[in-house]
Amino acid sequence: MVTIAACQRLQRSWFAAVSSATGGRTFTTHGSDWVWLPARRELILLFPQEISPAGIRPTLAEGVRIGAHTVSAWLGGGIKGSALAGLGFSPGWQPWWMAADVQSPAAYDDAGTALSTEVPEYRGPLLQELRVVRSQPRQAWHAETRADGSIVGAGYSFYPSGVPGLKGLGGIFAMEVLQEYQRRGLGTALLSRLSKAAAASGAEHLALNATPQGYELYSRRGFELIGRGQTYQLRL
Repeated sequence: MVTIAACQRLQRSWFAAVSSATGGRTFTTHGSDWVWLPARRELILLFPQEISPAGIRPTLAEGVRIGAHTVSAWLGGGIKGSALAGLGFSPGWQPWWMAADVQSPAAYDDAGTALSTEVPEYRGPLLQELRVVRSQPRQAWHAETRADGSIVGAGYSFYPSGVPGLKGLGGIFAMEVLQEYQRRGLGTALLSRLSKAAAASGAEHLALNATPQGYELYSRRGFELIGRGQTYQLRL
């Protein structure tokens, strides 16, 4: 059974992998875990057990020093964000944690998709973050789908090795199909391609954080809702 705690651990591992691939870093201060994503100029607080304004303020100052544009906080369901609101944070989107046996989404047709390590159209953060599949080719995969010669959908799968509590659990991240190309089976094909890549490396289950809009697709492809989280954002 996939737990919310395992989903959070997986999300933390994914952010750490992307941070490492793009020249960022992870650190812990005042009992809180942080990750710096330089490609997006984003500093992220990850699933604190409690919110300590005295511990967060110095990190906000550090964020200003290193040039962060945004500070985000990912919270578990039992943590109240009122202390963050007092520091100027605003409620953001709500991750819907979902999980499935890897064979459920992998069973669908993946025609029209391909794994890729280079995408000519990518610029900025998208280009920089693609480094994660080159730096960790046995753990991270990027898939794309094209129409009329242009990329119209993409996503990542990730199956970290050696992380306590994540044996057999991989993840789907940043999967998106352009709105005008949705409801054509492209999202299902991408999901299948990414699931197969993770399964081939040993993943038995997959987890993801869905938006309410993405829930419709994932729930039809074998994923079940196991809980909800909350995010907060602050513009520096």
